[in-house]
Amino acid sequence: MIGNAHLDPVWLWQWQEGFQETKATFRSALDRMKEYGDFLFTSSSAANYEWVERNEPGMFAEIKQRIEEGRWQIVGGWWIQPDCNIPGGESFVRQGLYGQRYFKEKFGVTAKVGYNVDSFGHHGMLPQILKKSGMDYYIMMRPMPSEKGLPGRLFQWESDDGSRVLAFRILFEYCTWGKELNKHVTRCAGELKAPYDELMCFYGVGNHGGGPTKENIESIRAMNADPAYPALEFSTPNRFFDEMERKGLTYPVVHDDLQHHASGCYAAHSGVKQWNRQAENKLLAAEKLSVFANWVTGQPYPGDYGQAWKNVLFNQFHDILAGTSIEPAYEDARNMYGEAMSIADRGLNDAVQSLSWNIHIAQEEGVKPIVVFNPHSWNSKAIVELEIGGMKETSLLVDDTGKPVPHQTVQSLATAGGRFRLCFVADLPPMGYRTYRLLPEASGPRAEAQPLKASDFAMENDRFRLEFDPQTGYIASLFDKKAQTEVFREAAARPVVFEDRSDTWSHNVFHFNQEIGAFKAASVKRVEHGPVKSVIRVTSEYERSVIVQDFSMYRELDRIDVKATVDWREPFKLLKLVFPVNLIFTRQSYEIPFGYIERAHNGEEEPGQSWIDYSGVTREGGAAYGISLMNDAKYSYSIHNKEMAMTVLRSPIYAHHDPLVPDPRGHYSFIDQGIQQFRYSLLPHEGGWERAGTVKRAAEINQRPVAVIESFHEGSLPQRDSYLSVEQDNIIVSAVKQAEDNDDMILRCYETAKIATEAVIRLPQRNREIRARFGPCEIKTFRIPKDGALPVTETNLLEW
Repeated sequence: MIGNAHLDPVWLWQWQEGFQETKATFRSALDRMKEYGDFLFTSSSAANYEWVERNEPGMFAEIKQRIEEGRWQIVGGWWIQPDCNIPGGESFVRQGLYGQRYFKEKFGVTAKVGYNVDSFGHHGMLPQILKKSGMDYYIMMRPMPSEKGLPGRLFQWESDDGSRVLAFRILFEYCTWGKELNKHVTRCAGELKAPYDELMCFYGVGNHGGGPTKENIESIRAMNADPAYPALEFSTPNRFFDEMERKGLTYPVVHDDLQHHASGCYAAHSGVKQWNRQAENKLLAAEKLSVFANWVTGQPYPGDYGQAWKNVLFNQFHDILAGTSIEPAYEDARNMYGEAMSIADRGLNDAVQSLSWNIHIAQEEGVKPIVVFNPHSWNSKAIVELEIGGMKETSLLVDDTGKPVPHQTVQSLATAGGRFRLCFVADLPPMGYRTYRLLPEASGPRAEAQPLKASDFAMENDRFRLEFDPQTGYIASLFDKKAQTEVFREAAARPVVFEDRSDTWSHNVFHFNQEIGAFKAASVKRVEHGPVKSVIRVTSEYERSVIVQDFSMYRELDRIDVKATVDWREPFKLLKLVFPVNLIFTRQSYEIPFGYIERAHNGEEEPGQSWIDYSGVTREGGAAYGISLMNDAKYSYSIHNKEMAMTVLRSPIYAHHDPLVPDPRGHYSFIDQGIQQFRYSLLPHEGGWERAGTVKRAAEINQRPVAVIESFHEGSLPQRDSYLSVEQDNIIVSAVKQAEDNDDMILRCYETAKIATEAVIRLPQRNREIRARFGPCEIKTFRIPKDGALPVTETNLLEW
């Protein structure tokens, strides 16, 4: 019998109410311990304990004493019980980093059991993350047996690198409502099947906290005195798993995601999904450049990145990030994400300006130096756009060698005189910077770059020809001239509207396929044209809603970028962008945290990170070919009948939970009404996505280069430099940060293509070279001392 109190800090209430309920629930558990000497309590989530520590230190001391006695058990080891699909890989690391270190510091213990009892699905790389965060076991409940069949209540859950945790799916529910537990215990006892003669039965009032009641405990005691019931033991997850290990049983192995529950949550509330993606990437970029600024110029490493991450982690709670909380909860989330992003912006700015200020830049009359930073560990050709003053038609952009660089001006963000928006492709060294100069006029030959061929309805570079239907605004053709293949089977980039009368979670809905209409073009026209890029703007309308898509084609880059602005005014509907792909013998890949998974093209709504890929064989020549769909804000996809789709938004009622039926005469607030912007990219490619560099291209879209307009000054740094690189394309650096306990550098990498790899990681400024063997999709973390005489060591995700 596992006494617990499932406590949603935010759901049908705001965090302030969750704060108070945390204190009330913990007080109740402590009181039960005084009344019943055999009662044990299980609880997770470091964030709740920090609330109590800050606001009720006396009770915090009581909890510490009960933990020391072994009567109050810490499980989970994470900052919160998050959504387990949408956060990025590094966020799951930070859940454990901040959670486990908090528990160790405050209570002298760490969690052995991972614990996400209410999360709406669990991505397949979690076993590795759990193991490397000190947890060998996992407790979950969703998906329920009706949503995913599993070989037993207990199973070995395995990730692609071979890591395994012993996992348990909770029987029926994680909380109880009645005073007497007889019915709950009886149905749970019905699950006892050989060879498992013991199982966990969870009890205690939950969701809004509460925990085990006196009546609960008395009913357990009464059942134990009645031979009609099985033996019931007050226990904890640690004790249960210890007993299972002692028995030495063999458990079936599950190598898969654990899906699907609440499929509508992959898209519900575009705002919180976008804030999460932005905050994660701002913090990761800021940490990387802050470490190198600290090592190179002595710029102090910010001490508030931990607080920023805690804000992000709290808002990854499953009822916040999933989009299922009440409307005011998203004002709170916006503010907390905003604080995190402000911290990241300050730290990032301090880092890049400290570095750029120390570059030796000689004085030249009328010249504007521009330093562009690359936050990635590979050479990156990236689009740079920045607002600037004082440009002329005769201005010339040159790189650090004096070579002219093609550039153009695009519409400034300021509708005022004297401001311009400069656009160019920067060729940047790995995890470093490059200095460009904007000259008032050409002193030599200009860059030899002609504009693309482009009209209102078509544009063409050396690789692709892209055509639009002027009537519908859809892509009529995307032809790959190099591969001699038509990428799409029929009209693509179609904004299609589906009926969606499901609740906020979309309980028991797995496909959104009731198409009821589509946006149609109001105008299609070329709006930008120059030697860097051309842009065709498609403005489309449906009922009262409008979508504007700016399709950008580049002279130097082999992808199509789209900036989308949606003004949505529709309740009970869902919007997808649909791309019918012209391939056969296909495989469908979805990015998941620290890896990817291949899924059937059965039309089910699926969670994914920043990219999905649809690869196969061309109909014309039988060559291997594919297309990656990448974005900076969305997490919900579907593939059916060779149609690849990204779910842009859903518009259910806020916090509407079946079986409650909304009053047709009632007034309700609907999610995702109004204007939102996001970006997506199309990356057609020969061969598979692994060869095309999809993982890197998606990362570049989400962590863009940082440009600083500089002045002239003496300095010790060169015009360009690189601080970190990795030789192998399938090894990605996901994080560089300062260690939690000293000024060592923490460097984290992972393998992306399920290929065992010998990697070489170089830090040229430190004369460091790290050679490491990665298993398929393996995550490795290295501790690099500032003192070059000390060795590099491999550590776990907790930096221990």
